[in-house]
Amino acid sequence: MSEPVRQRIPHANSVKVLRTPAVRLCVSVAHLFRLCSALCLLTFAATLHAAGPDANAGEYSIESSKAIESLLLDVTRAGSRLVAVGDRGHILFSDNNAKIWTQAKVPTKQMLTAVFFVDDKKGWAVGHDAQILASEDGGATWTQQYIDREREAGAPFLDVWFQDANTGFVVGAYNALLVTHDGGKHWEDISERLDNEFAYHLNGIISVKDAGLFIVGELGSMFRSADGGQTWETLEGPYEGSLFGALATNQANTLLVYGLRGHLFRSTDFGASWEQIELNTSHNGPLEFGLADGTLLADGSMVVVGHGGSVLKSTDNGRSFSVFNRPDRLSLAGVSTADDGKLILVGQGGIHVASPSGADLGQP
Repeated sequence: MSEPVRQRIPHANSVKVLRTPAVRLCVSVAHLFRLCSALCLLTFAATLHAAGPDANAGEYSIESSKAIESLLLDVTRAGSRLVAVGDRGHILFSDNNAKIWTQAKVPTKQMLTAVFFVDDKKGWAVGHDAQILASEDGGATWTQQYIDREREAGAPFLDVWFQDANTGFVVGAYNALLVTHDGGKHWEDISERLDNEFAYHLNGIISVKDAGLFIVGELGSMFRSADGGQTWETLEGPYEGSLFGALATNQANTLLVYGLRGHLFRSTDFGASWEQIELNTSHNGPLEFGLADGTLLADGSMVVVGHGGSVLKSTDNGRSFSVFNRPDRLSLAGVSTADDGKLILVGQGGIHVASPSGADLGQP
């Protein structure tokens, strides 16, 4: 796994995501999958947009019996329902603890990178072509709220977080930061509020208890806001490699950030200082796989997943983690839980249902 390198290269037919002759290549594993087809993107230009009509109206994700086995990048809960998103615009949902999955009707064939629900009905998904989708029925059907194919030749949005049914934020490649205050009817580009001179990719956004909003991204970039996203402070992070996500604990001001080569850090003061968490495998020494996603469980324990089938679990608010590497070594991009306590893992090979430790119980 290599550290991020940024350089300019000519157009290459072997890279299918290229849209124009001149591109900037980001050679990293930025979010394993969430930047996997965003390796070649143009320079970011901040603009203000409201939701507009879909120029590709009528194009829907193709229904496939194999969608459950395709590349999926994120999974979350909408009440008791599970919802997963991924390649080719696939969105799947399950109402019976991942035993049966149904493919949703989705107005895009582009890769979707992240999904978030504020309750059992209202949710949003983001992805390539700088697009935002919304659902009002728990993920069964979706409409397109926003799309900007001119943004860096379809540079993707990479994460989405909503405070409530009205106020939400989206982050993405090349310093993309958007906000809505009306449930996504209008989206405003506020990326100029970040001091991000080199337009590093923004990979994740979370809310930290009793503190505010926190963003992590490429080359260790970190930003925090204590006023609901009106102003942002740039932080000196503990690591110069890319951070792919962040995870808040149940404790005030406390969060984890994680990224390349098994790097995981914990802060108890909203990012002012950091402690590196030592991660050791049972037989092969320190964990060196990149970490891609995490979730806070109902009992306060935490799970982080990543490359090489890595499943990390903490029962002490992130002070320490057990490390389990699944035998299949398939890279994992997202994690959630079913009502019965099983872990729902997504990534290579689609959906995997696992025990609380990460051990496989079989593919649905």
